[in-house]
Amino acid sequence: MEFDWSPDDIQHRSDIREFLQQELPDNWEEMSQHGPGGDSQSQFSRYFCGRMAEKGWLTQHWPSEYGGRDCEPWRHSIVGEEMWAVGEPRGSQYMNVNWIGPAIMNYGSEEQKAFHLPKISAGQVLWCQGFSEPEAGSDLAALRTRAEKTGDHYIINGSKIWTSYCNHADFIFLLVRTDPHSSRHHGISVLLVPMDTPGIEVREIPSVVGERYFHEVFFTDVTVPTSVLLGDENNGWNVVNYALQFERIGAARYARAAVTLDKLAEIAAERGLLDDPIIVDRLGEARALCEAARVLVYKVIDIRAKDRAPTADTQLARVLSTSCDNAIGRLALEICGPQSREYASFADTNFRLAMTAGVAVGATEVQLNLIAARFLDLPKE
Repeated sequence: MEFDWSPDDIQHRSDIREFLQQELPDNWEEMSQHGPGGDSQSQFSRYFCGRMAEKGWLTQHWPSEYGGRDCEPWRHSIVGEEMWAVGEPRGSQYMNVNWIGPAIMNYGSEEQKAFHLPKISAGQVLWCQGFSEPEAGSDLAALRTRAEKTGDHYIINGSKIWTSYCNHADFIFLLVRTDPHSSRHHGISVLLVPMDTPGIEVREIPSVVGERYFHEVFFTDVTVPTSVLLGDENNGWNVVNYALQFERIGAARYARAAVTLDKLAEIAAERGLLDDPIIVDRLGEARALCEAARVLVYKVIDIRAKDRAPTADTQLARVLSTSCDNAIGRLALEICGPQSREYASFADTNFRLAMTAGVAVGATEVQLNLIAARFLDLPKE
């Protein structure tokens, strides 16, 4: 792997940083502390992604026929690093461009592509994902939400939990069971459902993470046309596995963690803590985690750029990314001391947001199981 960026890539990173300085509001730091599901940040993401689209940057890694610029995945990774380093102003739209759009490109009908992809590429739409359920959690194959086919419609009943961004979402990427006699990963389908469909109810789950962060979504006799089916009926497991290979490295958490770590080093220096060898060691370990996560993510991007089949390196990269996020969140509490107990303080905010890192897109424990099975070839008990 070649680790040097090309002159064009270096200039692109510089252009993005200049763009962020111009477009982020003066109160962005405060706004971003409430999380990407907050009312103000969700509203801002529509404006911000629209501006990115005008620059041609939002979906530049997409094929030109779908609104992209045929850029290599490396160019998209630069965007992701710079966005996450400042608190991800794209909000939930990072999912749109990273895995929802590609899933529609790969499995969608021509009508679905024509309807959804231009909206995503223009930064005009917010999505959420309907995966986890009260009795399933990270075990997606145990889902119970059903979609019964009646003529040319599906009738959906069930619920989803820990759903982020759905309070402002226009559509939900919904995982349902379409074969009532099936079990595990068989008989599952993906539906692209408008969130304003009658029968959908959203309830916020109060949490320490931040406002509007987690929700329950209830589906009561929700009726949608069969045209919302993505891919073949009962083949949703393949759709989701394809999508998650993109999603698991879509969030450049290591970039945000590295910025946080630099700030922590400054705070430690101001407080004279760098004379403590334990603190110095902890800072060094955290830096090593950030760099390890970055290199592993780059390896996955390299595999994708060469159009090779996904490997368990995707799960390895995900685990390292969440590990550095959590390690730095805990270190922030230690270095900042009693001030960490103040709500929305620097340490408090980073610790609360790091708490979600090991849960989203499959818990860290699930990723470790996948590594054991696919990378180490360990037997199941």
